[in-house]
Amino acid sequence: MSNAPFAPFEADLDRDTALGVLRETVARADDGELFLERHRSEALMFDDGRLKTASYDASEGFGLRAVRGEVAGYAHSTTLTEAALRRAAQTARLAVGEGGGTWADVPEDTNKKLYTDMDPIEGATFSVKVETLREIDAFVRDLDPRVVQVSASISASLQEIEILRPEGTSVRDVRPMTRVNVSVILEQDGRRESGTAGGGGRSGLEGLLDPVDWTSKAREAVRIAAVNLTAVPAPAGVMDVVLGPGWPGILLHEAIGHGLEGDFNRKGSSAFAGLMGQQIAAKGVTVLDDGTIPDRRGSISVDDEGTPSAKNVLIEDGKLVGYMQDRQNARLMGVTSTGNGRRQSFAHIPMPRMTNTYMLGGTTAPGDIVADLKDGIYAVGFGGGQVDITNGKFVFSCTEAYRVQNGKVGAPVTGATLIGDGATALKHIRAIGNDPTLDPGMGNCGKQGQWVPVGVGQPTLMIGGLTVGGAAA
Repeated sequence: MSNAPFAPFEADLDRDTALGVLRETVARADDGELFLERHRSEALMFDDGRLKTASYDASEGFGLRAVRGEVAGYAHSTTLTEAALRRAAQTARLAVGEGGGTWADVPEDTNKKLYTDMDPIEGATFSVKVETLREIDAFVRDLDPRVVQVSASISASLQEIEILRPEGTSVRDVRPMTRVNVSVILEQDGRRESGTAGGGGRSGLEGLLDPVDWTSKAREAVRIAAVNLTAVPAPAGVMDVVLGPGWPGILLHEAIGHGLEGDFNRKGSSAFAGLMGQQIAAKGVTVLDDGTIPDRRGSISVDDEGTPSAKNVLIEDGKLVGYMQDRQNARLMGVTSTGNGRRQSFAHIPMPRMTNTYMLGGTTAPGDIVADLKDGIYAVGFGGGQVDITNGKFVFSCTEAYRVQNGKVGAPVTGATLIGDGATALKHIRAIGNDPTLDPGMGNCGKQGQWVPVGVGQPTLMIGGLTVGGAAA
């Protein structure tokens, strides 16, 4: 596959022919588009002092959609030919039936450019990447004699898309993505604990390959593992919890964000359905989804339907004021798309998805919030979690947390899980820090089998009355 810019209507398909097939497919429908994509990615993993894996992947194809009412017909192919397009049209057209749709408004134009369109894979030679991984490995092993295992990875990808609309307009976007990750295992007195740090965004690899950047990631991974080596079993019970800034916003993303996506609310399956305009959170809580932050992992110049991304307020001073919408759900709910129609690839249909979801800061100093915690947990790192969208109930495991008693941060704890539901947690936010922080750029979001990159963030928060599952009664 060539590294030349993706130009499907120059190299593969006749544009006028493709437009004609698209128009035939969506005739008497409500909406539809032809989504074309080329995606290339490279990943290198250094493990136990050697290059363990090096992979390169490339794919391209198209997805053709026709929408009428609540039904969408979708067909895709990895072959960019007129014959494949016409076969796809026969399938997608089934959703239209006899027609009778009302054509949706055309997405607004935009000239925004939130990230470079350079190829991050070609931004550094293969040998430079391997040598950087070797240096990371050596650096980590010199940091702490207790290090028994080091894993470091470098990944880069480039997604190039073009969206052809039946009106004859087309939108292009070139989306880079890079990330460096460091994981370590420390051993002491027969006990082993791990620590991980990493991040990146929609930029080239240059900054991530700078020793100033990766040494900070390496030190953080070792610090987390060292903290966990001294951790004691977590307490269990209902208690107040302070969440640290930044990455702990993943709880906000999962427990609340998904419940504010348009499709769940239109169908009435979200815990927040029917609550527009009502007070669903404590006063002072303002939550946004913002796809317009330059170079961030979850940012998109346009969504995967061609709508420009936006800075959307979801909760304002505790009141529900907005949902995240793609074009289909927005039309069915009588509102406009918020630029949140996203898909994993050309092989997937778009749906309402988050971009960068975060809570704005308050006025309280973080230290004062912790000092007000009488008996609880201070959680600053999270791992995996599970959420039920219909009721907002969540379970999250902590990767770094501390016991706090009488405002004093004590020993780190292991085995802590936070259990609750998003709707209740929002109302029980008792303090909001003045330190809003975005995560370092490592989030992926799954929904209905599709994965897309996202960002999260929040200030330090105190939430009252969460259930803490732990190893100690």
